[in-house]
Amino acid sequence: MKITVIGSGYVGLVTGACLAEVGNDVFCLDLDQKKIDRLKSGDVPIYEPGLPEIISRNVSASRLQFSSDVRAAVDHGDIQFIAVGTPPGEDGSADLQYVLAAAKNIARYANTYKIVVNKSTVPIGTAERVRVAMDSVFVERGVSSGFSVVSNPEFLKEGAAVEDFMRPDRIIIGIGNEQKDAVAREAMARLYKPFNRNHERTLFMDTRSAELTKYAANAMLATRISFMNEMAELAEKVGADVEDVRQGIGSDPRIGYHFLYPGCGYGGSCFPKDVKALVRISEELNSDAVILKSVELRNARQKGLLSERVVARFGPDLTNKRFAVWGLSFKPNTDDMREAPSRYLITSLLERGAKVFAYDPVAMKEAEITIGNDLKGNIFSENIQYVSDKMDAIAGADALIIVTEWKEFRSQDLSRVRDLLKTPVIFDGRNIYDLEIMDLLEFEYHGIGRQNNIAKSCYPNARQR
Repeated sequence: MKITVIGSGYVGLVTGACLAEVGNDVFCLDLDQKKIDRLKSGDVPIYEPGLPEIISRNVSASRLQFSSDVRAAVDHGDIQFIAVGTPPGEDGSADLQYVLAAAKNIARYANTYKIVVNKSTVPIGTAERVRVAMDSVFVERGVSSGFSVVSNPEFLKEGAAVEDFMRPDRIIIGIGNEQKDAVAREAMARLYKPFNRNHERTLFMDTRSAELTKYAANAMLATRISFMNEMAELAEKVGADVEDVRQGIGSDPRIGYHFLYPGCGYGGSCFPKDVKALVRISEELNSDAVILKSVELRNARQKGLLSERVVARFGPDLTNKRFAVWGLSFKPNTDDMREAPSRYLITSLLERGAKVFAYDPVAMKEAEITIGNDLKGNIFSENIQYVSDKMDAIAGADALIIVTEWKEFRSQDLSRVRDLLKTPVIFDGRNIYDLEIMDLLEFEYHGIGRQNNIAKSCYPNARQR
């Protein structure tokens, strides 16, 4: 099948590459010529395991091409995926200008029937807005409108996006019930047939239900994380261990273990934006999103937790203190720094006069740019250094702070870590270390919701380990 993907960002690249991998002829469009030039030269602008290999293989096989030519892109694909950004406004609402611009461009150059697929995360009702926008252009052109609008939200986890696309849990397709939409339904079923070989994963529904499904899925996962962070705070107060609690409730098949890990807050491009957008949509419709507002509030508090604990341990004036930060991206296996908890932590430490030595396996370049923008004009901006060796970061540091749970942090020579640190203090924002080992090596260990030093010092009446 001939496919066009409009937008060569994270979702667009994964979608285009994976659809080409199963034999489709895919044209990826982006208006950023520098990005197109990088892709043509084999330089993939995002970090995603397995993606560069798929792109290279399908470009070589002439199943995948990149261009900034809008007319050629519209001419190419019978199915036109819109996978452009929908950045949040200050009020939390999603900005649809790029989605609607892409839709109008399709209508401007289309001369045959097109299936227009919203792959971007968009507010409920966007399919209708796309349809109206395209109809207005067809009216200006004086031609009849021959197109269907489909909602096909993505459910890709950064760091596992290729696997998620090739072996999906479900494929959501929202579509209308007009006669022409029957053609689109059959085409979408045929497009996704290679991903349904073992059993049928495709769920057809109306477009509004499909759009809400995307928001509801991310909001549910964010809610589970915030719930466990709330239980972690309670566990500290009563002297319980949230890791034991997590395993206890996760073993219930009605609950399961996924997204039950407490920590220093969620980030990324999806959860914060989608929860905020869903709250905004609810407010516009006079529906009070009580739970989701609480999810946001808990996550905001959680992102400040590590810096609060550093201050509780070392005092509010951190001048002449040095801290090692391991992990900068918002999660492992990505270089994405959007809403990353490390940004809030580092800014707070620097503003109190501390020096920070930061390390991340893949996000160093992106972190330096992002945090540099956060600190623009800040007199303490020179007090952060990015080091290429995690052990260099901790040498002489007053404490190690773990923000992202990269696998390489789990299996460390902890005796060496203790010897390199000026004081053997670890603030573990992801609970990656075992309490018994921390005790054995005589670390002062501050986890999240653990029976740790903070619980012992702040809650003297709590049960001790």
